[in-house]
Amino acid sequence: MPEPLLSRRTALRGLGAAGLLASLAGCGVPAAYVPEDRRGAADRSARDRTVSFANWPLYIDTDDEDETRRPTLESFAERTGIEVRYSEEINDNDEFFGKVGPALMNHQDTGHDLVVVSDWMAARFVHLGWAQTMDRSAQPNVARHLDPQLRSPAFDEGRRHTVPWQSGITGIAYNRKALGREIRSTADLWHPDLKGRVTLFSGLDESFALLMQGNGVDVTRWTENDFHRMCDQVEELVRKKHIRRFTGNDYTSDLSKGDVLACQAYSGDAVQLQADNPDIEFVVPEEGAELWAESLLIPNLARHKANAEALIDHYYDPTTAAELAASVSYVCPVPAAREVLAGSGDKETAALAENPLVFPDEAMRERLAVARDISSAERRALAGRWNSLVGL
Repeated sequence: MPEPLLSRRTALRGLGAAGLLASLAGCGVPAAYVPEDRRGAADRSARDRTVSFANWPLYIDTDDEDETRRPTLESFAERTGIEVRYSEEINDNDEFFGKVGPALMNHQDTGHDLVVVSDWMAARFVHLGWAQTMDRSAQPNVARHLDPQLRSPAFDEGRRHTVPWQSGITGIAYNRKALGREIRSTADLWHPDLKGRVTLFSGLDESFALLMQGNGVDVTRWTENDFHRMCDQVEELVRKKHIRRFTGNDYTSDLSKGDVLACQAYSGDAVQLQADNPDIEFVVPEEGAELWAESLLIPNLARHKANAEALIDHYYDPTTAAELAASVSYVCPVPAAREVLAGSGDKETAALAENPLVFPDEAMRERLAVARDISSAERRALAGRWNSLVGL
């Protein structure tokens, strides 16, 4: 298994994007919004066979013997003649938003043709009109192979502006041997035998959906009342010291060392933790769990749009998608890649095809939902309430 990845959804977010959004509100968001007919630039793809692709660290396949090589990018370059200028410069959603936001707000090229951000951040780009509409006629693999459950999130109906890079599940991880029982529901986290041995995610966007699902809420259309009811519950648990703390990436260390027995967790991390400790279990609660994605988008005025669309479609070829899935261990957004892995002839690789945390089965999918995003109008009040709980 690869070394543990930086959990993109748990990266601590700074105030850069919040400050930028505040400035947008002060100036009037309509001034920042870019209409469809002003998002494109003269495309240099035909004469300049390059594409600039910004991604998160450790979020792509590498060669086992030479980690500087990225086989799926190399195969794209060999097949198309398009050179990929690949950078791992996205370490935090808000930080990156703050970096490219001023250029986009002022109708300037960001220097990026393709970027990967979490869907809650992609929602900001889409709502502001800062992501270009993709030409699906040039992306037959996307049209054919994109996971149906990820095809039309509330923030981008029909996935016209975004395409999932990888996906994942927010559920519960626990040490079954140390706990001595199964966890089947979110309510099981509040059992007295887990007092002081439970952690939750500190990030609002990372944490809220699973907790509301535990209360029976349909997170595809949750309300502010649902949110505050959940916060009331968490506040009481914090005051009773049932919740040990709120975490970022370090939840994996807490669980591995036995400092906590159960926690909110991501499926991709769980796959890797289980390689070192088979007593670690990951569960999609009976009430449901959140299916999320981190998505590719093409920023406004990108100079190599056609080349970026071709690169996206390359990763939706099932063979390429299987190679990437075998490396990063998140939920693959290309279900057809499962057959490629199953027929690989390698026992370990074939086993990955049967892992429901990489390729969820139908029973699991019935309990997964894509939560509606938090609107800009809601965010300030809801974030204030949540952050007050995290700081208790």
